Amino acid sequence: MSHQVLNCGYVPLVDCAPLIIAKELGFADEEGLDLNLVRQPSWSALRDMLALGHLDAAQMLSPMPVAMSLGMGGLTAQIDCLMILSVNGTVFGASNALAAELGPLRFGDARAILTALGARGPVRIGVPFPYSMHRLLLSYWTATQPDLNAEIVTVPPTRMADAVSQGHVDAFWVGEPWGSAIVQRGVGKILMAGRDVWAFAPEKVLAARHEWVAQNPQATRKLMRAIYHAAKWLDADSNRPLAIEILGRSEHLNLAHEVIDPAVTGYLTPAPGARPLQINNFLIFHAYAAQFPWRSQAAWIAAQLGARDADIKTAMQCFRSDLYRDNLGPLGAELPGASERIEGEMHEATEVAGSRGPMILARDAFFDGTTFDFTQESDQ
Repeated sequence: MSHQVLNCGYVPLVDCAPLIIAKELGFADEEGLDLNLVRQPSWSALRDMLALGHLDAAQMLSPMPVAMSLGMGGLTAQIDCLMILSVNGTVFGASNALAAELGPLRFGDARAILTALGARGPVRIGVPFPYSMHRLLLSYWTATQPDLNAEIVTVPPTRMADAVSQGHVDAFWVGEPWGSAIVQRGVGKILMAGRDVWAFAPEKVLAARHEWVAQNPQATRKLMRAIYHAAKWLDADSNRPLAIEILGRSEHLNLAHEVIDPAVTGYLTPAPGARPLQINNFLIFHAYAAQFPWRSQAAWIAAQLGARDADIKTAMQCFRSDLYRDNLGPLGAELPGASERIEGEMHEATEVAGSRGPMILARDAFFDGTTFDFTQESDQ
């Protein structure tokens, strides 16, 4: 019996791992899929390829399905987020010159770093795409520091190290391994992880056109199942050495193992010659129901993009918690009792009621202690 070919786009970052592992270790094959991974040079190229139907599915920055469905920037298309591919996994840092100006700062102290930046004067910050979690976290973080004069510059992840070394940007917010690549080139320092601003931020998602999902329910189910198994495999400590080896291959990230290792293991080296720091929950693929597409996450994204009323409700429909329940519940996936929650409410790992009994959700607090109640936002 021949396998169905699915063309799936991705950008070479560590958090594309569930796609690569699903293909390389046979999880897609077991579902009867021939997963054809199509590497893209930028997020805008990937966005257009998916919108125009040249890709069946794609790894996307979590705000992209919301932005595209709401007609923000570039091609408009109704895009579904089928599941979360990764939570967290980004870093914020500064060039050597800016880091020296900021002075000694405790790693991960979001408030102190922001205060130091605000006292410095104009700063150019590189982010990979306007509709990215990096950009939203940056805006959310800096909104509490009105003195900060920041210019946001879009730089593809693979070119961020060059932008820092050539002085095009003073600071950067980028997904791994490109922050570690900057440190290893000796041109900058990492000051905090994205999780220091929002402790449980949906970073990348598995997305597809709404029309394609409706027309291909079996292929959608098979793809989601394959990615679910791959992410579960990735979260096992014993599998990480093999994951790093596979990701580093020339046909995938084409990077040395020591550049990929920090994100996969959670041991991040903040500066050249510094000792690695263990960052809890630096990058999560499966644990704490990480793959579940909370509709309240979509609401937060829409609110950060400036959406109001009906647009927030439209955004929430992009995150297909219904498909996740239908397609992955039979596999034993942990399913929360509701598909929405108050974001930022958990200041420590918390036991909640799930469809199969108690389940643990990770800390999801925002750095400033605020919460986001989707019901209040969507009823405006």
